[in-house]
Amino acid sequence: MARIPYALVDAFAPAPGAGNRVAIVLDARGMTPEEMGRVAQRLGEPETAFVTERRSPAFGVRFFTPSGEVEFSGHAALALGLTLVRLGLAPEGTPRLYLHTPTEALPVELVYEEGEPRKAWVRGPTPRFRDLPPYGALKAALEALGADERYLHRGLPYGIAYTGLWSLFVPLIAPGVVDALEPEMPALVEVSSRLEVATVHAYAPMGPRSFYARDFAPLLGIPEDPVTGSANAALGALLARSGVVPRREGEVRLTIYQGHRLGNPGVVEVLVEYSPTGLPYAVKIGGEAAIVMRGEL
Repeated sequence: MARIPYALVDAFAPAPGAGNRVAIVLDARGMTPEEMGRVAQRLGEPETAFVTERRSPAFGVRFFTPSGEVEFSGHAALALGLTLVRLGLAPEGTPRLYLHTPTEALPVELVYEEGEPRKAWVRGPTPRFRDLPPYGALKAALEALGADERYLHRGLPYGIAYTGLWSLFVPLIAPGVVDALEPEMPALVEVSSRLEVATVHAYAPMGPRSFYARDFAPLLGIPEDPVTGSANAALGALLARSGVVPRREGEVRLTIYQGHRLGNPGVVEVLVEYSPTGLPYAVKIGGEAAIVMRGEL
């Protein structure tokens, strides 16, 4: 049986030991989805990216969590883009790669410093929004998170948005309140199932363009995701749509801090671009990543 090469990479962090770890299967050509699911479970990381085609600068990719395939994983896509260049699977100095998922092509822009790939920007799926859930559903989410209405931030938007995964966004008054959350996972599963969302994303302001967040995804088999790409991209789109963040020259730039409560601090940069009609139409997430190890199965 052929060996399966893989790498472990920490996304949204400049060095190993922080951010959000992802497994990358570097050659999954010919593998079936069922085989990918088994490999993802064997690797045991919250997210695994599988490279299904290698025709630089275009690469086929599929994303899996322990419970199955997902359309998009922001931190995995960012880590994959940087890893492909660092390991020589894409030519040195490549400015842009394209990750072809089963549903769309995702451009990844690479930022170099002194000739080395330092940061990547990933354009996620087009943001989408649902109608506001009933206020009772928000109260139920607060209770499941271990909070109540006293800690709800009334000046920031709550709601459901999508950039690859549907998430419920719950604004709280301060980062300390977010850190103090002790969710009841069965109740959070019930809330997530009722609202048909993959994650519940609690966030609080740190400044005009910076926020602190925690993301809970028990339906995906991930009680808490350390640092989340897709949900933070959707958060940026939701904030931009509501008009509560400063906007300059047709775009909004945000910084979101996450993972500190778990001891895996990470930083996600978010860039939201507007259409001529004034609505957010594209979201990019940016950050660093560090290769932790390489191996074979």
